[in-house]
Amino acid sequence: MIAIYPGSFDPITLGHIDIIERGAKLFDRVIVAVLSNPSKKPLFTVDKRIEQITECTQHIANVKVDSFVGLTVEYAKLHHAGVLLRGLRVLSDFEKELQMAHTNKTLNHDIETVFLATTKEYSFLSSSIVKEIAQFGGTIDHLVSENVAQDMYSKYQNQ
Repeated sequence: MIAIYPGSFDPITLGHIDIIERGAKLFDRVIVAVLSNPSKKPLFTVDKRIEQITECTQHIANVKVDSFVGLTVEYAKLHHAGVLLRGLRVLSDFEKELQMAHTNKTLNHDIETVFLATTKEYSFLSSSIVKEIAQFGGTIDHLVSENVAQDMYSKYQNQ
């Protein structure tokens, strides 16, 4: 079965990578789908995020990285995926994700959402937190992969 792991991944964190690695053990193929949302102002371009994720996941044979615009369920249908993979950190994530899962089900009855609880070491971690730490000169090497950390340090040094 094919699973789609959608998100903005701006930037991809070690928590995201944990979900990808664990999802890859459960599904035949995991497509990490970077959402291009024109209403948001991301730190990195979609192409740069795809490059970062590809490098971070090169050790996982059944992972593909792609991007999309529009509804996740339509993207899943296009790729014959039966599952949307989502990570949960805290209770507030569950409320939001459950609402989205129910909404997606109304759009496509064939799609299922599978939630994976984040390992406790990443339960606090979000892309927003990583950006804030990096913006103010803090160390993020323990929160993101080396390539992403270097990209972020360079990005904030030049701003």
